Amino acid sequence: MIDSSFVRHGRFAASAAIAVLLLAGCATEQATVVNSPAPAPPSASATATAKATAGVPTPDAATPPAAVPDALPEVLPRSEPVTLSLPPTGTTTDLMSLGLQDDGSLEVPPGEPGSPAGWYNQSPTPGERGPAVVLGHVNATDGGAGVFASLRDLGEGDTIKVTQKDGSVATFVVQRGEQYAKDEFPTIQVYGNTNGAELRLITCDGYDPDTGLFDDNYVVYATLQVT
Repeated sequence: MIDSSFVRHGRFAASAAIAVLLLAGCATEQATVVNSPAPAPPSASATATAKATAGVPTPDAATPPAAVPDALPEVLPRSEPVTLSLPPTGTTTDLMSLGLQDDGSLEVPPGEPGSPAGWYNQSPTPGERGPAVVLGHVNATDGGAGVFASLRDLGEGDTIKVTQKDGSVATFVVQRGEQYAKDEFPTIQVYGNTNGAELRLITCDGYDPDTGLFDDNYVVYATLQVT
């Protein structure tokens, strides 16, 4: 997600070419790393690899700035996330910190049963201004449920809680969930600048039993609850 694409404190910088690099990681009973939780905007050095290995077109688009209102919403100080809780579904998970590997590809959470979700550490921390990005598997390598198997059960108005390293708890309110074909993933909409603190939970969807692959992504959009 990345080198010229995110600024550390959460602003998604304009880029002449934002590539969509497929992440490794929605597992089936037969194999791990057969599909991707989400496309990610890689660094320029990773673009050629993305085209060759993922077969995904690179959209030539500059990132538009978010419209600035008269008063920006309140946000929280930077603090790395430790755990994420989805009270409506009873899901609680530790959060790994996911960065970039030496080859420019994005780290992903492991696919084994019981594996946690992961926060992409070049996106904002949850509660900072901008979209914090959290990835999780919908299933596990043994064919059982992954940490985000219940993501579709979240509805508008449901809460998501993220406990931070400083002991604070950021509460987000679900706005909506959207399913996207991987080849039509709305990169700017998911990763682009926002005026307030937002959260994106991303997993795989659209399982095709004929191919054993997930053709889609499912994204939950949530905004920080300010009290």
